Amino acid sequence: MRHYYLPLITLALAACDPSPTATPPTDNALAPVAGSPAETEEKTQTAPEQTPPLTLNAALELQDEAHQARYAFRHPEETLTFFDVQPGQTVMEFLPGGGWYSKILLPYLGEAGALIGVDYRMDMWAHFPFADDAFIAKRSTWANTWPSEVDEWSLENTAEVSAYTVATVPETLNGSVDRVLFIRALHNFHRFAQHDDYIGEALDLAHRSLTPDGLVGVVQHRAPESKTAAWADGSRGYLKQTQLIDLFKQHGFTLVNTSEVNANPLDTPGEDDIVWRLAPAYYTSKDNPALKKQYEAIGESDRMTLLFKKTKT
Repeated sequence: MRHYYLPLITLALAACDPSPTATPPTDNALAPVAGSPAETEEKTQTAPEQTPPLTLNAALELQDEAHQARYAFRHPEETLTFFDVQPGQTVMEFLPGGGWYSKILLPYLGEAGALIGVDYRMDMWAHFPFADDAFIAKRSTWANTWPSEVDEWSLENTAEVSAYTVATVPETLNGSVDRVLFIRALHNFHRFAQHDDYIGEALDLAHRSLTPDGLVGVVQHRAPESKTAAWADGSRGYLKQTQLIDLFKQHGFTLVNTSEVNANPLDTPGEDDIVWRLAPAYYTSKDNPALKKQYEAIGESDRMTLLFKKTKT
């Protein structure tokens, strides 16, 4: 990955003492006046030229076939457009995982942009049934290793990358983020509520990180409103839309808009169903070709797509 940094050019015009005993002017007195043609020429000569960011369409076309195969279900062009993600912005992406959205965002944000990956607080991993000591130990290095993993994607002229856990995002980032993205990321924050307010902590982090006019974009597996709160607690991957909107309101956000671009009416989960029965995981049908075929006909999950802004600072 290639990164460039623009040096800060400080220009000063030395004041001259009109008295006969005035000190001879220094070299700084010869610096061009701010805003003059000479200053403009100097900046042009010294500032390294940045490669223009890709258009969103070009960033999508850059992805490999396996990545693009999911576009029909995940609608990244329509989703990022709905969230008003633009080149040059600073974007905080919660749980970037294998980088499905990151690989699109990096070349689209361009060299003037930044992508901040945020993972769970480390103590939260202990609540996952599959997370043994070895897994947790490996995960503890993620914030340090993820930028290097991103480099291995060999994407050119992309946004600056950094990574943190929810608990380690520095206060220096407060008020600096243009967009926060929770894409299929909120169910696990919610499912362990009996242990700690993980989801509240994540939403508060999003709130303090955003610029005053920043926005939060959410794509989340959607539970039918008829399901009980216990069923839709996140452990099955699903959350209710009304429930999530209320949570955001409690943490200082206002709903700006909703979209059905990621809706799938074919996804009607039963009482024993989990979201990972569907593509691309097929968790419950790996050894049952007939059942897997039924799930393939459904596609990916029904998803809400929500846009929020800060209610208060």
